[in-house]
Amino acid sequence: MSYMTSLECGLCGKQYNADQIHTVCDECQRPLLVRYDLDEIQREWNRDSLKTRAPDMWRYQEVLPMRDMKKAIRLGEGYTPLFRAQRLGEALGMPDLFIKDEGLNPTGSFKARGLCAAVSRAFELGIRELVIPSAGNAAGAMAAYAAKAGMKAYVFMPKDVPQPFIQECRAYGAEVTLVDGLITDCGKIAKQMVDDRGWFTLSTLKEPYRIEGKKTMGYEVAEQLDWVLPDVIIYPTGGGTGLVGMWKAFDEMRQLGWIGGNTPRMVSVQADGCAPIIRAFHAGDEYAKPWDNAHTVAAGLRVPSAIGDFLMLRALHESKGTAVAVSDETLVEAQMRMSRLEGIFACPEGGATLAALETLLKAGWVKPQERVVLFNTGTGLKYPDAVTPVKDNK
Repeated sequence: MSYMTSLECGLCGKQYNADQIHTVCDECQRPLLVRYDLDEIQREWNRDSLKTRAPDMWRYQEVLPMRDMKKAIRLGEGYTPLFRAQRLGEALGMPDLFIKDEGLNPTGSFKARGLCAAVSRAFELGIRELVIPSAGNAAGAMAAYAAKAGMKAYVFMPKDVPQPFIQECRAYGAEVTLVDGLITDCGKIAKQMVDDRGWFTLSTLKEPYRIEGKKTMGYEVAEQLDWVLPDVIIYPTGGGTGLVGMWKAFDEMRQLGWIGGNTPRMVSVQADGCAPIIRAFHAGDEYAKPWDNAHTVAAGLRVPSAIGDFLMLRALHESKGTAVAVSDETLVEAQMRMSRLEGIFACPEGGATLAALETLLKAGWVKPQERVVLFNTGTGLKYPDAVTPVKDNK
């Protein structure tokens, strides 16, 4: 059964019917969050029941937004491994360092989680035409799940995204339009198509359900660490659904009695060529001003303005976390180091988390004995131009 009760604006708190189609709050145009009857869930469901469930994200179906699980569109998403980074930990003097490898999801990134939930719920609500502005991985994930469901998929991408992203979307049958600009420019065109043609948008945090799929990363980290959360989670932040989703998951688990009161300090990582959240956090601002002339080799971090900025900043402050900007050179070097020491071909965004960890270790903000989880959010195979040339071993 579904325990979903309503949709709630993350800013003003206005409530909406969860069984009607909604995108953002009609009062303040801010993201809607799915709410559940957690008291009823606590009476009917406990974490021990997970032992007999399939190793995918739908093992947490009671806190996911499907009324009819038969309509969930599955490609094997979620329950990615949490590796102890032994060699990397030895190099850094950190015996309790972990990497959550989201590159092993369908379509090669953590975006599969959010788009699986969003496309599944859209399908359940009778929607059949979807549109997304994307820097790459989200579009590929949407296209894959739309193909599985027999839905039409329309993608707007910056024309300079890595070619594998474009090829992937077209392989799944999506109609791809390349835009001379940034993801924000793609978003404007996608919105016009929504207004003109009635397509349903799956843009980041402009519908309620992507965040629900992303939050399962938080449930998994808790379960994989035997319900004792790490001291620090370091996460690459573009649109921010992963960071916001995990923070939502920790709040839900706390209310369910599955975890204690100690939650991780959340760290947002961005590239110094596009760091609106870092700038806003250190300025003490509630919202992030758009970033001018955004540029970085990490396509997923090139998001100059995010509708969920206040939710990201709220999570950082509530968790007593912080925000770090790293250079492209540093994040690519860290990407290669993670790959060579741990056998995980990280995406540039994943490399950024290691670069941030090294910065925080030097500053003393992270202590060597603390338990830290780095998120590699996708495979490096989709970023051929971001990889440092490697000399042949002879």
